[in-house]
Amino acid sequence: MLNVTAVKPIDLSRAERGAWQAFVDACPSLASPYFSLGFLDAVGAARRDTRVLVARQSGTIRAFLPLHAGLMGHARPLAGPLGDHHGLIAAPGIDLDLGEMLKAGGVGVFGFYGALASQAPLRRHALTRDGSWVIDLSGGYDAFVEARAAVDAKAFRNLRARRRKLESADGGFEFRIQDDRPDVLQTALAWKSAQYRRTGVFDAFSVRWTVDLLNRIKADDCRLQVSSLEIGGRLAAVHVGMRTDRVLHYWFPVYDPEFSGFGPGLALLMDICQVMAAEGVAEVHLGPGDYEFKAQLASWQIGLVSGFAGQGAPLAVQRAARALEQGAERLPIGPMARLPGKAFRRIDLLAGFHAA
Repeated sequence: MLNVTAVKPIDLSRAERGAWQAFVDACPSLASPYFSLGFLDAVGAARRDTRVLVARQSGTIRAFLPLHAGLMGHARPLAGPLGDHHGLIAAPGIDLDLGEMLKAGGVGVFGFYGALASQAPLRRHALTRDGSWVIDLSGGYDAFVEARAAVDAKAFRNLRARRRKLESADGGFEFRIQDDRPDVLQTALAWKSAQYRRTGVFDAFSVRWTVDLLNRIKADDCRLQVSSLEIGGRLAAVHVGMRTDRVLHYWFPVYDPEFSGFGPGLALLMDICQVMAAEGVAEVHLGPGDYEFKAQLASWQIGLVSGFAGQGAPLAVQRAARALEQGAERLPIGPMARLPGKAFRRIDLLAGFHAA
């Protein structure tokens, strides 16, 4: 039987933090900055609804599950829609009853996405599967380029052509792997907000906690990395990511469309990879998404799952919504069949951003 307590990140004891770190150190699938104590603490400081379920069995800690406790017992993954990866912080091969853990922790339903498919407790409740793209730098930068160019030679010929154009640009160019100028981060977020509005996507930085979170990511085991590319003395591209000693998570890339002919976003990413490899970073996690550049550059994918786990009325409501969505998708009514699903996802997205 599991004994589960729900605590705020700041209230985790020294022993609990030690157990968390031991799990992370022992499990390669937890190498992402999303699973670090530094990221947990940053989210906990930015969002007051952050909790950690601590599961014990016979007095021994078996697992942690960080989440956001919402209304009516509905919980969401740590960092909400900003979280590309999440899961249990536990020993490799962990297997426990997730429903029992949630019930004992006072959670009615846990709606998860981007969870590690390698973890059986989450995989058993999966409704959909996805993958997060990974650039493998473990053999060094040159080995990465050689391996991927052998798979997609055309893509890398295009990259080299864009690079030659960049090198001949009037006024030259300058790359900074860590650009701490405040106006660079501010400009990047303004560009990203404009991009969200232009593409009809909810502006992630229109809510206070998301910007607050970025400013709080500064721990030894999880730090913000703002990289920039200037062309002719003007800011052309910025990437806002976070990293550990072994993994960089590619998070918020953005560029000025005026410089699109230089391919500044990809140029910046390739320069970042070269420096990361030299610093001993083994992987760059690109996150999920059907983007051509990710498929071209990535070496493999991390399996991800999405679904619901829990009990009682909250879970019944989620299952009913899912049944309605699936039923509509089977109707012979063309694009309108996707409307219920889009509506539910939009509602959940907004709730995830605003529930803080």
